[in-house]
Amino acid sequence: MKLIDMTLKDYTQLLASQAPAPGGGSTAALLGAQGAGLTAMVCALTQGRKKYLEHEPLCAQVREQMLKLTESFLEVLDRDTEAYQAVSAVFALPKDNDEQKTLRKAAMQTALKACTLPPFEMMELAAQTIELTGSILGKSNVNAASDLGVAMLCLKGALQGAWLNVLINLGGIDDPAFAEDLRSRGQKLLNKSLALADDVYTQVQNSL
Repeated sequence: MKLIDMTLKDYTQLLASQAPAPGGGSTAALLGAQGAGLTAMVCALTQGRKKYLEHEPLCAQVREQMLKLTESFLEVLDRDTEAYQAVSAVFALPKDNDEQKTLRKAAMQTALKACTLPPFEMMELAAQTIELTGSILGKSNVNAASDLGVAMLCLKGALQGAWLNVLINLGGIDDPAFAEDLRSRGQKLLNKSLALADDVYTQVQNSL
């Protein structure tokens, strides 16, 4: 069964167990889905209100994008777990001689690279969602301002949580070019998106 098909109770119980997956990567993706979902809700609560008529097109557009982003976060949630399971499977490979050790090492490098890509994709999704969420600040239902703030907290957690998962995988990768590329791109996403997320959260807090 896919993680996204589990009940909340079953998922959280599995998360709290000794099973190595789901773990931090899945949690980051779920945070992203919740953040996107909350922003979609804020847009829905804004649409159809005379007070926000001029912002109706923007909120309609953002809501549509948020629904797609929610699905994207959920899809990458399961792929992240599958990628981790592939890494775990490498540990079961034999290492009784030099040839087996060489093959095992190569398999581990391939698996680690593959395991790094889902959390990096989460970062890209989170950065996009943070920017879109910020675009409706001051243009959405003030009665849902706290929800917009919580959305940003979720998205910030998704971004930073995914980054930690990228870093821990990069630590075991022997390809300097691959590692440096993701480190550089990831840091740029952080520098831009974290500042925006903090700014929106502060503005929401000050408005309450």
